[in-house]
Amino acid sequence: MTRPPTPGNDDIIALRGFSPELRTRALIEALPYIQRFRDSVVVVKLGGNAMVDPDLFKTFAKDIVLLRSVGLQPVVVHGGGPQIGALLQRLGKESEFRDGLRVTDAETLDVARMVLVGKVGRDIVAALNAQGGAAVGISGEDAGLILAAARAAELGYVGDVVGVKVDIVHRLLHERFIPVISTIGSDARGQAYNINADSVAAALAGALEAEKVIYLTDIAGLLLDVGDPTSIIARTSVRHLGQLKARGVISGGMVPKVQACIDAVNGGAESAHMLDGRIPHVLLLELFTDAGIGTMVTSDDAPEPLADHLHEE
Repeated sequence: MTRPPTPGNDDIIALRGFSPELRTRALIEALPYIQRFRDSVVVVKLGGNAMVDPDLFKTFAKDIVLLRSVGLQPVVVHGGGPQIGALLQRLGKESEFRDGLRVTDAETLDVARMVLVGKVGRDIVAALNAQGGAAVGISGEDAGLILAAARAAELGYVGDVVGVKVDIVHRLLHERFIPVISTIGSDARGQAYNINADSVAAALAGALEAEKVIYLTDIAGLLLDVGDPTSIIARTSVRHLGQLKARGVISGGMVPKVQACIDAVNGGAESAHMLDGRIPHVLLLELFTDAGIGTMVTSDDAPEPLADHLHEE
């Protein structure tokens, strides 16, 4: 019986499914971005499919731990509206919505706290730690992190961010922990409120003077034509977004997401990004490659990014 020829090194490499040239090129391409963003704070709001798809969730955890390992300082912010709704349904409690917001009575608030702090936050912490990270879960109620106020009496305990005290986040980052923040805030009397996670991420990014705040969503980015995925706006400014809103180009569910980007940049973040969280390793593609991905929002007078970065309109 004739044995097949013994594979050489090139054949073994091919069988293993990678090209040394391509992988080396990717590492070299990432180097200037790693150097530039070292020690920078990056706030990541986790949402959409990346939060519920097991494979994407694991990929997200790997990416966050990698960012921390190469010297960036990631801060994870999360909501959990679908999970809150699911538990309320199991408990036999119907949800009432007004203008897209869940009316939150005392019982619903208790459920929101249990889900966000005790379930979703813990799951994210466990996933990060399983990948070799050192994650710590905290609530906006801890150490007075998020000061909140009621949005409207008819919404109950739905709150808006009126102030942030980021000392506890700075301390965790200094000790090389990855903060995972549940979006429950409280007022000066200690009353808790459920707060929109996009708004919390914007407020935290501004207060932390983050290099970037990144919103993982289920859309490719900001589109000039919602029916045309090729009409994505790769890079824009706060002023340009204001013009698009005035023209009605931005409407519906995109309005709060765009406003969160505007608020983050106006509050002190260097840039805000809307990325498609359905794409594996989208964080690494945005942060460490020349082409980037999604939509990047900067201040009106922001300098150009790295010369070879292609985030251009």
